[in-house]
Amino acid sequence: MRGSKVIRVPRQLGLAAMTMLGACAGAVVEAPVAGTLFFFVPTGTADTWDAENTHAVPGGTRIPIPPRRRTTGPGPHRRMCPGDGGWHTDPAALRAAIEDAFGPRLGDAAEVGA
Repeated sequence: MRGSKVIRVPRQLGLAAMTMLGACAGAVVEAPVAGTLFFFVPTGTADTWDAENTHAVPGGTRIPIPPRRRTTGPGPHRRMCPGDGGWHTDPAALRAAIEDAFGPRLGDAAEVGA
């Protein structure tokens, strides 16, 4: 997967984001022991990634890539296999899904109908 970078997301947040992304998500790998999901994004994404409670994985870090047939645990497995769109999730879509998964923030204004 040359040309890919990885965003590490806590499991519950990642599952919510993955649900929101649906078929727009690229490949997603779960590492149950660490309680994380790994989303694959294009190279260069990590340079400016700053979504709350997520981390761009530094280059040279080993990420478990289980065989395509391993879609359940125990151990690392694929939550979503690469589709026609390949391994990558669009970074802007991933960021939006993560932000939506957090929901409204304390202090955010909401208009209430009369």
